[in-house]
Amino acid sequence: MLLPGIVLPAEPVYGALIEALGPDVEAVAKDLEVYATPEPPQDYSLEVEIEGVLREADAHGWARFHLVGYSGGGAASLALAAARAERLASLALLEPAWAGNWDLSPAEKALWVWMAKRPAGIRAIQGAFKRSDIDGEALRHFDRPVYFALGALSNPDQYGEIAKRLSGVFPDFELEVFDERHHFDPPHRIEPKRLANSLKKLWGRAERSQRSRR
Repeated sequence: MLLPGIVLPAEPVYGALIEALGPDVEAVAKDLEVYATPEPPQDYSLEVEIEGVLREADAHGWARFHLVGYSGGGAASLALAAARAERLASLALLEPAWAGNWDLSPAEKALWVWMAKRPAGIRAIQGAFKRSDIDGEALRHFDRPVYFALGALSNPDQYGEIAKRLSGVFPDFELEVFDERHHFDPPHRIEPKRLANSLKKLWGRAERSQRSRR
């Protein structure tokens, strides 16, 4: 399942990647729940996103599934990994916008002051970040493979710091740097074939790891 960021709908964001993954992959691009209604729900929280993802997975009959999340969708994916790890076969993060409030660097804290001025949808999901948290200790116990795609031209005070923090908690963590990419020209749109190959390798590794546990 593929979750987008908080600006564009899922289909245009992931169209090129889904095509690159090919017909043998049952890829579902799912919009964020924050945009399910004309205005963000008053009680919006990351739990709303978690429930929406699990409903979609259940509708497809997926007891376990591979989850890919970009930006705000990456933050929701991390929250799901911390809360419902048993449902995931693997986790792929495409520059998540937030990774919890534990061990924030001074640069990350300063960035969130600036972000408070952004438009309504962003304010809603940022508010959910403030009201929620992601349990860093729960992530330490997430034993599925985790992949992180990082644009070398993206803000190092946000995405680089998040990658550094997550590399220290996930026991099976792989970082891939895309030299020419920025958060707003991400690999799933500009280099979909390369990212598709990386995701297929991740999913194959996850399936081999699962078989070895049986």
